[in-house]
Amino acid sequence: MRIIVTGGFGFIGSEFVNTIGRKNPTAEIVVVDKMTYAANPNNIKTKVTLIQKDICEVTVEDLGEYDFLVHFAAESHVDNSIKDGRPFVRTNVEGTFNLLECARQNPNLKKFIHISTDEVYGDMDDISKDVLADEEFPLAASSYYSATKASSDMLVLSANRTFDLPYIITRTCNNYGAHQHKEKFIPTIMRSIKEGKKIPVYGDGKQVREWMDVTDNTLVIYNLMMSDRINEVFNIGSEERYTNLEVIEMIGNIMGKTPEFKFVADRLGHDRRYALNSSKVNAILGEMIPLSFEEFLKEETFKLLETQL
Repeated sequence: MRIIVTGGFGFIGSEFVNTIGRKNPTAEIVVVDKMTYAANPNNIKTKVTLIQKDICEVTVEDLGEYDFLVHFAAESHVDNSIKDGRPFVRTNVEGTFNLLECARQNPNLKKFIHISTDEVYGDMDDISKDVLADEEFPLAASSYYSATKASSDMLVLSANRTFDLPYIITRTCNNYGAHQHKEKFIPTIMRSIKEGKKIPVYGDGKQVREWMDVTDNTLVIYNLMMSDRINEVFNIGSEERYTNLEVIEMIGNIMGKTPEFKFVADRLGHDRRYALNSSKVNAILGEMIPLSFEEFLKEETFKLLETQL
């Protein structure tokens, strides 16, 4: 079995590569990664072959033949998309298009697995305080980041309709875990509390996000890859939803310190709430009983502080 993983040295992609290594040690893993600031080869714990190349420029000849292409590579920092959306259009839209063009020329392709996001559904608070987005929920992206991810979802769906390209799309919530880049929300909170700095909080800090352990997410993706399910969209969530202020308070309690924060002007177009209905994937694969978000923070906070921050 030969598996192409784009963005395989990034936070979620590297955990997926390690999941393959644990579950299927004989698989040949080829990572396509441009090796930007977010890439960290030290996260990889299994043997891989690296193609260091922009996904917009990778060719059929570069990739060779393979069974699965799992597409993690993306520009994903929403704040950066507000400052300049062009890299997001190039990587998330043009890059996905190029990979689809390559994949449909591969006679051995079993599935093109496209990793998307809960942000494509937009702000749940615009609909109702209680609504959850299932896979049939309309796409209503709010930022250039989520709009380019929604666009790439549509490219995958159109490649299936037009060329019969076999696919799976996963839309997952916020991931957390070891090896997350230090600029992300949870490492920033931990580092700021440790250093006694004020934590900048957008708006009123009551934006709600759903949080999931990256290891659980990548295991679900692996199981979907290996299953007989095809040409479907799957939400992957945890039902663990907290406001940003609640996350800050939780981490402060674990560290035994009262976090200091400062409210700053809200992000342009900032969504208030994301919330997934993941009953479809749970019914197929069975509900996991993962380590809770708070339990993870208790176990990992000081390890992260010592090794990464």
